[in-house]
Amino acid sequence: MKVIRLHQEEQEIIQLAVDKNRHAQQQIYSKFAPKMLSVCRQYIKDIHQAEDVMITAFMKVFVNLKNFESKGSFEGWIRRIMINESISFIRAQKKVSFLEDEYYKEEGFNNIESNFSVEDIQSLIDNLPEGYKMIFNLYAIEGYKYKEIAEMLGINEGTSKSQLSHARKMLQELINKMKKYQNGTE
Repeated sequence: MKVIRLHQEEQEIIQLAVDKNRHAQQQIYSKFAPKMLSVCRQYIKDIHQAEDVMITAFMKVFVNLKNFESKGSFEGWIRRIMINESISFIRAQKKVSFLEDEYYKEEGFNNIESNFSVEDIQSLIDNLPEGYKMIFNLYAIEGYKYKEIAEMLGINEGTSKSQLSHARKMLQELINKMKKYQNGTE
């Protein structure tokens, strides 16, 4: 039986890609592109724009690959670049604004019932205003803390909390509408 050294193999591929080996870069792209397109798509509604952002972000991955320090997961490092590039794209489109709202109320958020498809859930999230959607994704999907979100977006922590609260409330309303529609009561 042969023992496969996954981590070392990944490090070798990364080093080859740092040395501009196109085959190694293609391996990295092929392995991570489907997942990273999904990451970009969470922030950007149009699939073609999300793909363009992903490709631009991969260019940044390859340019900055020499800076990867192997302290965390390689996939996580790539994911962070995808998120930052998606946020930059949205900002450049001037489609996002954050209301300075210090008031927020932490509300319970019911789990989305399992009869909703992934597409239904993504559609609901896509219907949020860009600022709400961005903060919801960063908090609920990516797991960032309020302070990290505030730093990433250049807003204060209270604003990130209130925007998330508003996003959750709006999502709950959209979910209720969808349930009523599916049940034929609306």
